[in-house]
Amino acid sequence: MSIKKAAAAALVAALGVTSLAACGTDEVRGAAGKTGEPAPKTVTLVSHDSFNASKEVLAAFTKQTGFTVKVLKSGDAGEAVNKEILTKGSPQGDVFFGVDNTLLSRALDNGIFVPYEAKGLDRIPAAYQLDKEHRVTPIDSGDICVNYDKKYFADKKLAPPVTFDDLAKPAYKDLLVVENPERSSPGLGFLLGTAAKYGDEGWQDYWKELKANGVKTVDSWELAYNQEFSGSAGGKQAKGDRPLVVSYASSPPVEVLYGEPQPKVAPTGVSTGTCFRQTEFAGLLDGAKNPEGGKALIDFLISKKFQEDMPLQMFVNPVAKDAALPELFTKHGVVIDKPETMAPEKIAEKRDPWIQQWSSLVLK
Repeated sequence: MSIKKAAAAALVAALGVTSLAACGTDEVRGAAGKTGEPAPKTVTLVSHDSFNASKEVLAAFTKQTGFTVKVLKSGDAGEAVNKEILTKGSPQGDVFFGVDNTLLSRALDNGIFVPYEAKGLDRIPAAYQLDKEHRVTPIDSGDICVNYDKKYFADKKLAPPVTFDDLAKPAYKDLLVVENPERSSPGLGFLLGTAAKYGDEGWQDYWKELKANGVKTVDSWELAYNQEFSGSAGGKQAKGDRPLVVSYASSPPVEVLYGEPQPKVAPTGVSTGTCFRQTEFAGLLDGAKNPEGGKALIDFLISKKFQEDMPLQMFVNPVAKDAALPELFTKHGVVIDKPETMAPEKIAEKRDPWIQQWSSLVLK
């Protein structure tokens, strides 16, 4: 969430780190546009609150194109998408970044984007290109997975869970905390992962097993990870007592990066058989005041320079084949080879009724 992520930003905040990008509106100033008829000098990127990029990289775009980049942060992913739907045809900016595969159908069905085939799209695997009309361009990916507290399981001499099936076993009773899918992007991703794993009907029986096994539900990733989870820096301070939490595959490298002192080994691990793949997209907004600047920005978002900047800014994976991951990710992260996935069309059809069914099963 949203492949974004709000979770990464909240984790950074919980660890007392100030993001390079300020809240609200950020701007990088550059040269004026081309001579001749006056053209807009600013290209506005509308995003969820967790967008971040180094100032040096955005300055490189400005130097390359002459456009100033203005970032307008618009709430969490769902809220930001809904705002663009409400302002369809008269958008807040030129490009929208941060709609993921769990919300993609909502954005496309409401026609907020116009087609644009980005330069360099051939460097992005077809598996990420979910819209054949090129109304959106894939920018990053990430995996929603259960994380575990390594110390807890070592102390208990208990092997951490690996799969969805494991989470329902008696050995892990009262250990897992999850987020409400109605309110949380990771929570929704985890629900979709269980539906992909067990099928349209079987996921309900699975959640009955989780409930019987003492799963705890909270409203947000922030509460789950930084209050309830015993393995995070925030959770330790809050005396969290749940050693299993729904988070991201990229959470362990973040714990290393912002640890004080920085640990040599990540204190948390990833249950690799519990993952759901998120992909985030950007699109040129219908009615954009600076469509040429918007197209240039989308091209830049999939450039090697921007793609390699993303992991340590937003804690997501690049989608371009020529973009390398930083050592922090390769040393402390984990590659999810076979995450659960689901077609956006099916998510569109099933998302709301599944959330209602989940609420009836788990919260009552």
